Amino acid sequence: MSKSNLKHLETIKENIDKTDKLSQEEKSDSFKRIEEWYAQDKAWDSLMAELSNVSPKVKALLSELGLI
Repeated sequence: MSKSNLKHLETIKENIDKTDKLSQEEKSDSFKRIEEWYAQDKAWDSLMAELSNVSPKVKALLSELGLI
């Protein structure tokens, strides 16, 4: 995950936590979804890094596809 995306997620989480417009249940559900998204995104980055290490040709292909 890019640093800017991580910063955005942290800002979102902080603002969700501070607001009084959401119930505790809504806040909890929001945090859970953010954490799930982060885990999925982080897993994607790990997969792309591992695939990139397989071969320079794989890395070039992933780059051409705009995945890395």
